Amino acid sequence: MTKTVMRWPRPSEPVLAALRLMRAPNLAVSFLGTLVAGLVAAGRGVSIAPGSWLLLGLAAASTLLVTAAGNVLNDLGDQEGDRVNHPERPLVTGEISPPGARRLTVGLFVGAGAVAVPVALQEPLVAVLLAVAILTVVGYEFWWKAKGFVGNLSVALLTGLVFLYGGAALGAPALLAPFAGMAFLATLSREIIKDMEDARGDVGRSTLPRERGFPYATRVARAAVGAAIVLSALPLLWFVRLGSVEGLAYAGLVAVADATFVVSVVYLPERLRFEQTVSKAAMTAALFAFLAVAFR
Repeated sequence: MTKTVMRWPRPSEPVLAALRLMRAPNLAVSFLGTLVAGLVAAGRGVSIAPGSWLLLGLAAASTLLVTAAGNVLNDLGDQEGDRVNHPERPLVTGEISPPGARRLTVGLFVGAGAVAVPVALQEPLVAVLLAVAILTVVGYEFWWKAKGFVGNLSVALLTGLVFLYGGAALGAPALLAPFAGMAFLATLSREIIKDMEDARGDVGRSTLPRERGFPYATRVARAAVGAAIVLSALPLLWFVRLGSVEGLAYAGLVAVADATFVVSVVYLPERLRFEQTVSKAAMTAALFAFLAVAFR
């Protein structure tokens, strides 16, 4: 008897190009970050009410859409630099036209606002944080990106907002402040490393490595990681008992994340691509550590 294997239809080339433009694989981090933050706010693991799951899912979807819009805007503004640093990107190859990318950006922002409406009606702070995030994305692309370190701070702020946003969706944003701070500092370090890697092709940007040199940028990246590691102890002092199962899980996982973050800056200013990859791995480990707190 022949076994029938179901195959998903392959997306069309324009859809695949749009997914690449939005950097689809990277969107999972913002989506999962919002979900984890909401679970931490609830403090009941995954056994939250269906209504809470719905609100949290909508909040995570809006985060994903804002992140996607920001990625498209980023490529629209970086076309000249990407011809050197990322020649495979769809706007450089011509697979998507600039007008098409602009329309996609508007649609993503509108979609983000639409799916967040039910959440904002329950928790009005969600609307405020979403507005701040969208304004920061737009401000970064049109003004702050060219200013180097100010742009790095803007991207780091957006990452920190993901965790505050998820916490706000379930009514406890203050509880997520330490996690938002860690995400902010870790992202700041990674953004500086990215600017070091892209220094040759950056056009019209006053980045830290171009303006102050690689040794200075290295010191700032390492200082940000050091501050994030110090901050990672705060949940154990605030609302998680070290002797509990969740406390031990958090301590173990965050120790792995912290060690990985150290590796992400130890070889600077050399091995920049490797350091970037390790920084992404450290962020993933940190996300698992945050999730452990949700089971307190």
